Amino acid sequence: MRGDPECHFGWHLFFCVAIGLWAGLAIGFTTEYFTSNTYSPVRDVADACKTGAATNVIFGLALGYKSVIVPVFAIAVSIYAGFTLASIYGIAVAALGMLSTVATGLAIDAYGPISDNAGGIAEMAGMSRRIRQRTDALDAAGNTTAAIGKGFAIGSAALVSLALFGTFVSRAGVADVNVLNPKVFVGLHAGAMLPFWFSAMTMRNVGSAALRMVEEVRRQFASIPGLMEGRAAPDYARCVRISTDASPREMMPPGALVLLAPLLAGTFFGVRSLAGLLAGALVSGVQIAISASNSGGAWDNAKKYIEAGASDHAKSLGPKGSDAHKAAVNGESATRSRTHRGRPSTS
Repeated sequence: MRGDPECHFGWHLFFCVAIGLWAGLAIGFTTEYFTSNTYSPVRDVADACKTGAATNVIFGLALGYKSVIVPVFAIAVSIYAGFTLASIYGIAVAALGMLSTVATGLAIDAYGPISDNAGGIAEMAGMSRRIRQRTDALDAAGNTTAAIGKGFAIGSAALVSLALFGTFVSRAGVADVNVLNPKVFVGLHAGAMLPFWFSAMTMRNVGSAALRMVEEVRRQFASIPGLMEGRAAPDYARCVRISTDASPREMMPPGALVLLAPLLAGTFFGVRSLAGLLAGALVSGVQIAISASNSGGAWDNAKKYIEAGASDHAKSLGPKGSDAHKAAVNGESATRSRTHRGRPSTS
C-alpha cells in the first residue's frame, strides 16, 4: 500500500543497494583511469622514466595519492545516503550492493596473475617475440583488472567496517564518539598509525624474503657449473622453499599486530579509546590501500607500455633495455612490495 511504512522502508533499502552499486562503479572507473596505459596518468609515469627511477617513483606516488579522491567521495556519499535512508542498516545494505558484484570482481582479479604467468611461460619456452607481445598486452589489462578488483574490495570493506563499528558502539554502551575526549583523540591517532605500521612490517618482510631469494639465485649461478650458459638446471626446489617458508612466518608479526592492538587498547585504556582506535584505522587504512593499489598498477603498466612500443610516444621512450625502461623496472619492483600481492611473478 502507498502509505505502508514497510513499503517505504523497502524502497529505502532498494536505493541503498543501488547507491552501493553506483559507488562501486565509480571506484572501478577511477581505478581504470589511473592504472590503464590507455589514459594519460600511466603515460605521464612512463614519461617520468626518461629522467630516471627517482622521478618515476615520485610520479607514481603522486598518482596513487590523487587516485584516492574520487573513491573516498563515492564511499562518503554512499555512507551518508545509506545512513539517511536506513541508519546503520542502510550502510550495511549499501555494502551488500557493492559486494553483489563479487563474482565478477574475483574473476577480473584472477585474470592478472593468469596472463602474467602465461607471459613468463612464453618467455621461458623461447617462443617468438610476437607471442610475448600478446601476453604483455594481456598482462597490462590484467594489472588494471586486478587493481579494479582491489578497489571494489576496499570500498566494500570500508562500508562493512563502518557498519560493524556502529554495532560495536551501540553494544558497548557508548552514546557517541566525541573526538574532543582525550581518550578518544589518543585512540584516533593510534588507530590512524596502525595501517602505516602494518604496511611497514609487510613491506620489510617481503623485502627480506626477496633478499634471501636473490642471494640463493646468486649462489646457484656461482656454484653450479654451466648454469649461466644454459647447460645445467637450477635448483628450483630451494627457491620455492624460501618463498613458501617465508609466507606464513613473515606474516605472523603483522597479523599479531592487527589482532592484539584492539585487545590491548580496550583492556588498558577503555571502550572510548578502542572506539577511537577503530575509527582511525578505518579512515587511514582505506586511503593507504587505494593509494598503494593504484600506484602499483600504474608502475607495472608504465613498464609494459614502454616495452610494448605500440605507439610513437612509447617508441620514443626507448626499447627494452633503454635507460627509461630500466627506470620503469625499478618502479615495477617497488610495485611488488608496495601492493604485496602475495603471488609469484614471472615478468
